[in-house]
Amino acid sequence: MFFFRIILMSLRALQTNMMRTLLATLGVIIGVSAVVSAMSILAGAKKDIMSRFESMGADQIMIVPGGEQGHGRRARFDTLTRKNADALIRDCSLVKATAPEIMQPLQIKYFHKNKRVSVIATTEDYESINNYHPAKGRFITREDDLAERKVCVLGYKVADELFGEMPPLGAPVKIEGLRFTVVGVMEKKGFMGFREVDSQVAVPLNTGMKRLFGIRFVTMITAQTTSPDQLEPAIQQISRTLRQEHKIRAGTGDDFGIFNREQAKKQIGDVTQIFQVVLFSIAGISLLVGGIGIMNIMLVSVTERTREIGVRIAVGARRIDILSQFLIEAAIISLLGGGLGVLAGMAFSDLLEKITKVLNTFTPPSAIVFALIMAVGIGIVSGIYPAIRASRLDPVEALRYE
Repeated sequence: MFFFRIILMSLRALQTNMMRTLLATLGVIIGVSAVVSAMSILAGAKKDIMSRFESMGADQIMIVPGGEQGHGRRARFDTLTRKNADALIRDCSLVKATAPEIMQPLQIKYFHKNKRVSVIATTEDYESINNYHPAKGRFITREDDLAERKVCVLGYKVADELFGEMPPLGAPVKIEGLRFTVVGVMEKKGFMGFREVDSQVAVPLNTGMKRLFGIRFVTMITAQTTSPDQLEPAIQQISRTLRQEHKIRAGTGDDFGIFNREQAKKQIGDVTQIFQVVLFSIAGISLLVGGIGIMNIMLVSVTERTREIGVRIAVGARRIDILSQFLIEAAIISLLGGGLGVLAGMAFSDLLEKITKVLNTFTPPSAIVFALIMAVGIGIVSGIYPAIRASRLDPVEALRYE
């Protein structure tokens, strides 16, 4: 019962000096909102990225050009070719399909409408490997590729922005000034990994290499295994085949990189942990500044209420009662600031999502609990010294204080 009386006394003291209480709360609000915002942005980004990787097949293996360290820079090797992709089908019993590709941003035009898109030059197996099919018309065929036909398949967004309600199939478009015929429009898919495939245009690989890009190498080969359970053996077969194709001697490093969905997710997890440390450090500093603000305000409060403390001690209040009151005041300030900071952080995260239209934020309940515990903890720690100082005041000197 006596403890509740101390709480009521603390609330009255804070209410009496409302402006001072609000100023002390402001630092905590800023710190907690920074913590909540950081956690919301990170949690949302991680959830979004992981969901994108889930759209990739568990039976897929990505092969990219490798590099070696030299003179302080990482040199990139253009070593992957279409022949390498054919060799994987021929020599790897656990690989059932491959899709070599090149991707570059290029300009596509339909009459007066002009748009910069990601143009991917690939083969017919790209459709089945990625489980990504046309909603209208057809995808690239082997005949298109061998004959180097100037045909293209539009992503959902590209078709909508260029044609609207008009039928796109059979229509002529220009890619970097070259005339292509639209033979298909892909289904609405969103993201596959980091790619927004709705905003890309697919062309036959040979057409892209010879007529658009003017290069002989591919930027990636996607291999599909016979079973998701055979990923590791398939990776070993792929590595062995590519080393033979590239005539890499024993003891020499690979000039290519191989990874699958789980490895990519692990790498992304490692990167998000680095960002988590950086953002939490900045948010932690903000919260620490808020704690220092509480300490300063509480020290001022002790000085202003010296006579009041002396009177209370003189009429029988114990030093532990004085200590408890000031600690409770610090806890109330930090809890109030923490609650308002959580709301401010969530509102700021939602605002960022609406403004940028790129970030997807998500505030997990654990973030709210963590922020409130941090706020109260820092508030109490910041209030310990002022509370001890108040409880140790000499009652005689305190009563003389003006």
